[in-house]
Amino acid sequence: MNIDAISTFTITPGPFLVIVAASAVAGTLAGLVSFGDIVVPAVVVELLAGIVIGPHGLGVQVSAFATLFADLGLGLLFFFAGYEIDLHRIEGLPLRLGLLGWALSLAIGYTLGGALAAVGIVLSLLYTGSALVTTAIGTLLPILSDAGELRTRLGTYLLAAGAVGEFGPVLLLTLILSAESTLHNALILLAFVAAVVLVAVLTVRSSRRTLPFLERTLESSAQLAVRWALVLIFALALLAYQLGLDLLLGGFAAGMITRRLLTEHELPAFDSKLTAVGFGVFVPFFFVVSGMRLDVSALVSSVGAVAKLFLFFLLFLVVRGTPAVALYRGVLDRRERVSLALLSSTQLPLVVAITDLAMSSGHMRPSTAAALVGAAALSTLVFPILGLKVKKGPPAQVVAQPAGSPGVADREPPGGAPGLGLEA
Repeated sequence: MNIDAISTFTITPGPFLVIVAASAVAGTLAGLVSFGDIVVPAVVVELLAGIVIGPHGLGVQVSAFATLFADLGLGLLFFFAGYEIDLHRIEGLPLRLGLLGWALSLAIGYTLGGALAAVGIVLSLLYTGSALVTTAIGTLLPILSDAGELRTRLGTYLLAAGAVGEFGPVLLLTLILSAESTLHNALILLAFVAAVVLVAVLTVRSSRRTLPFLERTLESSAQLAVRWALVLIFALALLAYQLGLDLLLGGFAAGMITRRLLTEHELPAFDSKLTAVGFGVFVPFFFVVSGMRLDVSALVSSVGAVAKLFLFFLLFLVVRGTPAVALYRGVLDRRERVSLALLSSTQLPLVVAITDLAMSSGHMRPSTAAALVGAAALSTLVFPILGLKVKKGPPAQVVAQPAGSPGVADREPPGGAPGLGLEA
């Protein structure tokens, strides 16, 4: 997210309307072409819509005003990712396996990135390897919620693996891929964590007095719970920016604080209302604008560029899918492990962020960036469909404690399934 982009801009209603219309058309098409077990993620259609209307399609340019909305959408996407991290549910074995699996993915990803850099396919093993180890759990949440998978045993392990697979690369962006020294960034990160903990403690301690008041406004025009949630998101994003960290950390931290706040006192209508704001307005902007920024001409400039797209698509599955197949034998059956491998290999938002940073620093060619983003978009279209198809069969089991793993929570998260209120 680039906060400097919002300092000065000229509002151009025409292109802005085109982007709004594109997001609406994309969501409509996703709903129309989804049927039965085939669920086409709206985010993929939004990305394709952006390509169609963008500079390489109909010629609509990305303005600073549109960039602002896209950045807000990315921040809200990471808020929802943090909001779904119920630590009581994923603590113990799910979280340990998620951490171990991501460490294994990191080793595989950097090894493959080094091999690609050695033969000249990519410029930097660090940026390419980092792009390969992400998981788009925020993108998957609406899909999994609609399929009823968030409350299953598979859903618990996927949430843990996805949380680490999304938060880990954000830390890489902060600690390693930044221009500052690692020690400097680590100290700044510790200061940010301390501030977040302080905010969380103050927020939770005041919840008994504030939440009943906020709840009374949920069906009125005041909508105070939603307003203050947005204040929390943007305040922590601004704090992260002022400390020189990635703004995504602010959105993620705000989501985790909000989840902890609602542990003892659920606000029934809060999820659906915040989801309407995020996924109805801002999040589609991020994906449409990301499609507009995709350098399609570089992607189709040669057979090699197209080949790299399919190579990265396969590497996503190898890097993120291997730990799922290898490490979860004792807790998931074969069908669930294959489904976990496919779903964990779904990527997009962080790949876009990492490739943008790599190109701006001269560590990635435009063709490589376009191939990575194109492969990530393809993974978001293909892997969730295959993962849910593989999972279908025997009735899904409700979250239960796996044998020999006392750390797994044997209860539903607060308020039932953490489905972003999509069931409401």
